[in-house]
Amino acid sequence: MTADAELRPQVYKDPRPPEYFARFHERVRTREPDAKVYEVTRVITVLHAMITYRARAFGSENVPTGAAILAPNHASFMDHFFVGAFIRRRVQFMAKSQLFTGAGEWIFSHGGVFPVRRGYHDEEAFTTAFRVLGRGGVVVMYCEGGRSRTGAVGERARPGIGRLALHSGVPIVPVAIVGSHQVRNWKRLRFPRVTVQYGVPFRFSRIAVPTRAQQQQAADLILERIRALHGELAAAS
Repeated sequence: MTADAELRPQVYKDPRPPEYFARFHERVRTREPDAKVYEVTRVITVLHAMITYRARAFGSENVPTGAAILAPNHASFMDHFFVGAFIRRRVQFMAKSQLFTGAGEWIFSHGGVFPVRRGYHDEEAFTTAFRVLGRGGVVVMYCEGGRSRTGAVGERARPGIGRLALHSGVPIVPVAIVGSHQVRNWKRLRFPRVTVQYGVPFRFSRIAVPTRAQQQQAADLILERIRALHGELAAAS
């Protein structure tokens, strides 16, 4: 079976030291996203998504006010933009550290994005995420970790999102994105339709220090909610 588009090999380890990323975490922990940077990016993203990919979204009213975790499936580098484009909340997300290079460092950090150091257990990323939730913000975090090359939802979740959900006790909104794994087909002048569905929020009872098993169990349950939502959306698209 041939892939819909060629993808560059993924790099799974960032050689830069943790000190390199400290300034980005500090900015996100101490400041809200820069309004001008975020809103300009939102306008550009929405126009690009709606014109190029005929993107549409359903269930945006399910995103609550106050602290929340948005948990989408992950098949494209544009998924975080698709998730944030259709809601008025200013979402903040963990991005792989390799994106923090050149001009991207300024755009991402001023837009409220924070890095997770690829290939390592990055406690700083969790500290930043908890700080954002603690001030009532919205964090976007992927269950699967890496991208799906086929668009299918992954078989197993990584425990990090379970830790974030259990320790914070905030609502989790499962999000299904269908069609985004084909966005690179623009190089072949093929433009897929992308559809986003925000599910009904749910939450876990707060556990201050969840065990690894509890984190994994919560993460698996979140992924199951995403998979069910994705299946329903794919069938209706």
